[in-house]
Amino acid sequence: MTSISRRSLLGRAGLLAGAGVAGGVLAGCSTDSAPPPPVVDFRGAHQAGIDTAAQDRLAFAAFDVVPGSTRADLVALLTTWSAAAEAMTAGRPVPGDNEDQNSPPADTGEAFDLAPGNLTVTVGFGPGLFDARFGLADRRPAELAVLPALPGDTLDPAISGGDLAIQACSEDPQVAFHAVRNLARLGRGTVVTRWTQLGFGRTSSTSTAQATPRNLMGFKDGTRNLKVEDPAAVTRSVWVAPADAPGPAAWFAGGSFLVSRRIRMIIETWDRDVLSDQENVFGRSKAAGAPLSGGDEFTPPDFAKTLASGLPAIPLDAHVRLAAPENNNGTAILRRSYSFTDGVDQTTGMLDAGLFFIAFMRSPTQFTTLQTQLGARDALNEYIRHTSSAVFACPPGVAPGNAGDYWGRALLEG
Repeated sequence: MTSISRRSLLGRAGLLAGAGVAGGVLAGCSTDSAPPPPVVDFRGAHQAGIDTAAQDRLAFAAFDVVPGSTRADLVALLTTWSAAAEAMTAGRPVPGDNEDQNSPPADTGEAFDLAPGNLTVTVGFGPGLFDARFGLADRRPAELAVLPALPGDTLDPAISGGDLAIQACSEDPQVAFHAVRNLARLGRGTVVTRWTQLGFGRTSSTSTAQATPRNLMGFKDGTRNLKVEDPAAVTRSVWVAPADAPGPAAWFAGGSFLVSRRIRMIIETWDRDVLSDQENVFGRSKAAGAPLSGGDEFTPPDFAKTLASGLPAIPLDAHVRLAAPENNNGTAILRRSYSFTDGVDQTTGMLDAGLFFIAFMRSPTQFTTLQTQLGARDALNEYIRHTSSAVFACPPGVAPGNAGDYWGRALLEG
C-alpha cells in the first residue's frame, strides 16, 4: 500500500516528551466519491498488528505500572486503552469531549484529517506484571520471563523490559505516533513510560503481496520470513495453543509472545567493507538478494553447494545459513522489524542507527535458539550490537460483538 503521509519521519525527541509518547488518530470526513480510508479491524480472535501485513511506520513504547496501583486500576486502564485504540484504528477521535472550550480535548488532535493508514495497535504484558502486586502470579505463562543472557549482548537496562508494551504501526508516521501518545496520556497516573522507539521503514515482508524491503546495510531483509498466506505455518510458529497455556494461564491461548531487540549497526565500519565481504556476511547478493549458492531472491539456499576451491558457496558463518530453519530444527518466527535512527552517539560521533527487531512467536525459546547460534557464530556480529531486549505476552484479540470486552479481560477477570 502506498503511504498517504505528507509528513517526514518524526524525531525521537518528540516521542519522549511528557509521559513519553504521542498518539491518537482522527480521519477527516470522507465524501461519497472518495475511496474509504485503509482500515484494519481492531477486533478478532487475534490482535491486529501480528499477522497483519506489515505497515511502513512504527511507534513503540514500554511502560511500568506506578507503585500503589491496583488490579482495578489495570482493569480501568486496559478498558480505556481498548476503547481508544478501537476508535483510532477506525479513524475516529479518542472517545470523549473534543469541543468543550474549558477542558483539555479528549484527543490531542495532531491526526485530524489523516486517514488511519492501516493503523494497528497491539498490547503486550511483561513478566513484571505477574509479580505479587496484582495477584496474577499463578496466571503467568510458564515461558514469560526475562530473556537469558545471550552471546554478544550489550544491553542497557534503561531501554529494556517493561510491565506493558504498545506497538502502533501505520503507513503514516504521525498516525502511529499519535496512537501511542494518546494511550500514554490516558495512562498517566497508572503507568509511566519506560522507553520508546520509532521505526521509519519496515525491514520484513509478512505477506507475499509485499516486496522485500532493505535494511540500513543495503540488503534485502526477511526474504524467508513467515508469510500470512501460509496460515498453517503461522499457527505452528506464532499462536499459543491451548495445550501451551494450561490451567490458570488458559487466558493466553490464541495469544503470542513478542520479543523486541534494539540492534545498533556500526554503519561507518560496514560502509568501509568491500562488497564481496558484505555479501559473504549475509550469504546473499546485495543487489538481487539471491543466495550465493545461485538462483534468484526466492530460490532456497543450497547449503551443501561448494565453489571450485572446495569452500562452501554460502560461508559457514553467513547470516542466512545460521538463521535458516533447516539449520535450527525447523525453528521459525514472524518478524515485524523496522529501521531506526536516533541521531549521533555523542561519545563516538558515529550514527546511532540500526534495526529495531520485533518478532512474534509461540515460545520465546524460538528466539533464544536462533540468537544463541547467531550471537556465537554470525559474521554479522562484527557490525552490530544488541543494546535493548524485552519480551511480552500479547493476549488474544478483543471479541467481536462484545462491547464489554477489552485487552486482557480473561487475565484480569477470569
